[in-house]
Amino acid sequence: MKTIYALTSLTAEQATPAQLSSLVRNHWKVEALHHIRDTTFTEGASQLRTGNAPRAMATWRNLAVGALRLTGAPNIAAALRHNAREPRRPLALLGLT
Repeated sequence: MKTIYALTSLTAEQATPAQLSSLVRNHWKVEALHHIRDTTFTEGASQLRTGNAPRAMATWRNLAVGALRLTGAPNIAAALRHNAREPRRPLALLGLT
């Protein structure tokens, strides 16, 4: 058995095991997206730091990850490489052909 400690602002009545596990799962979904953006897109090395550029690029990266996940891609990096080889593939993925 494993014990996990967490902090929450929920009351004791609200903090049911089901509610807590849902919160933890949702947190790790966000972390998984950030991990993909950090490792696959090397977002941390980006030189974009002013204006709306960082937010715009994060939006484009999220769109790419989401579109590839909708196709069932198990590996985002491999799917990006696959789509980069043929310029029409990303357009077809978005239904723009």
